[in-house]
Amino acid sequence: MTQAASAIAFDLPSGWQSVQPESRMRLAQATIPGVGGAGDLGVFFFGPGQGGSPAANLARWSGQMTGGAKPQQGSLTANGLQITWIDAAGTLQPSGMGMGPKTPQPNYRLFGAVVEGPGGPWFFKATGPEATLGPQRDAFLKMLQSVHLKGQQA
Repeated sequence: MTQAASAIAFDLPSGWQSVQPESRMRLAQATIPGVGGAGDLGVFFFGPGQGGSPAANLARWSGQMTGGAKPQQGSLTANGLQITWIDAAGTLQPSGMGMGPKTPQPNYRLFGAVVEGPGGPWFFKATGPEATLGPQRDAFLKMLQSVHLKGQQA
């Protein structure tokens, strides 16, 4: 793991369970328990300046969800980092990137965020059943507000 990859820290929401990342592309991973079945959080780092712009990632994530309402998007600044996020609901489509479901997953939710700062960007993506992720939106946004460069207080 490069120094830039490990340069951030964040507070995982209560009840979310940190697990060993299932691929080297993931900087961190967590399971999100809930009544609809488990959701998944992946935190990704591809290298300084790599992984695409916030707009390109939000468009890609939005395109992975079909049949739902127009995704909600927003941005915030936390601890000197610029964060752009998306909340999309509908049917999660299989990903052409070898990750995610193999078949369409109806009644799903996707939270995504791009965190920009020195050495970044970092990408946060949570997916899971609507019944599980829907009630976790505030927890996801609070987690984003906790993201900080290591050595700085959140």
